[in-house]
Amino acid sequence: MIKNISNLGDAAIYCDFGSEVSKKVNHEVIKYFKTLKNKNIKGITNLAPSYNKLIITFDLEIINYKELIEKIHDLKLDETDWNFSNKKIIPICIDEEFALDIDRVSKKTNLNFKEIYKNILSKELYCYMTGFVAGMPFLGDTNKNIWLKRLETPRVKVPKGSVGITEQFCNIYTYESPGGWNIIGNTPVKIFNKNEEENPVLIKPGDSVQFYEITKKEFNKIKE
Repeated sequence: MIKNISNLGDAAIYCDFGSEVSKKVNHEVIKYFKTLKNKNIKGITNLAPSYNKLIITFDLEIINYKELIEKIHDLKLDETDWNFSNKKIIPICIDEEFALDIDRVSKKTNLNFKEIYKNILSKELYCYMTGFVAGMPFLGDTNKNIWLKRLETPRVKVPKGSVGITEQFCNIYTYESPGGWNIIGNTPVKIFNKNEEENPVLIKPGDSVQFYEITKKEFNKIKE
């Protein structure tokens, strides 16, 4: 349930579902996101869900703040559209070429390499949101014994496909970009495909993700 709605500039509103980061709260965010998307309300130009927030931008020439708030308060959530059981199986190569920060992770968590990867590979992760760069999934909730902070000095370039961990989350870099997450591997699978106009994002909010280990030879074969 929405706790509060406030202005975010002249043509956007900020729907706050509370401070908690959990599947239960995130499900509520996604329910509103999906329902509003399906309703196709005139004047709404973009919907951006996050862990526990939903940002709605709108065209002031079509709809104003007051009218939009009234529509949200009157909104009847579409029960039939709620699906949180979509599971994606994603390969990850943990060759030393790709596991850029595994030594740091081991030192910070006091776990050996085998224990670190067991924590990742045995856990079904949940996609809370996508963002930062196009299609990048933010996956939680990792086991607490591998929680650690970002790099003290972020990288200028993180390779595309890199799998990183920070605090309770794991992510996949969909493009080469700056970043400070702890990189533990790489996937050859294209998580975001800009050429797929209708469905460019492989992992969406509400999906679950299970990683499985592949060799470098398998990585190169899939990549090709």
